[in-house]
Amino acid sequence: VDAGRAAGTAAAVHEVDPMHVHELMTTTVVTAPADSPLERAVERMLAERVGSVVVTRDGDPAGIVTETDAMHAGAATDRPFAEIELWEVASSPLQTVTPSTTVRDAVGQMQRHDVKKLPVVEQLELAGIVTVTDVVYAHSDIVSRAADAASRRERWETDDDRWHLDGG
Repeated sequence: VDAGRAAGTAAAVHEVDPMHVHELMTTTVVTAPADSPLERAVERMLAERVGSVVVTRDGDPAGIVTETDAMHAGAATDRPFAEIELWEVASSPLQTVTPSTTVRDAVGQMQRHDVKKLPVVEQLELAGIVTVTDVVYAHSDIVSRAADAASRRERWETDDDRWHLDGG
């Protein structure tokens, strides 16, 4: 029984309280239909002070256009933004996460797919967006949680050593 208690305590103490996407994400997301002109999407990004527009098809998230995508479109074509359909420059397939995804897993997905923004989807509905900027702003909270976990682990290991020395 004592060994079981110690093992259970060890598992509980060694678990880090992970931060989840729902704690960081922005719930207001700028969207636009795939057939919208790029000019309108850029105007919306500027007006809303955001770095991306989630592109929808039949109301469902299907792609994303970022500031960088818009700059590439401007540099690669001689056409005015008003003549470029949003879907032409959208990144697709769309990489997404759920609100319950850990921040660590979301960052890993960003790294694997070389993206800086992940739309958050819950039950096929767009629930928000999480960005590298969101992670940077939450950095101190993430570090604080890791330090708290290390402190709990250290206390547990010290208590465990005492427990064994006392014959418990």
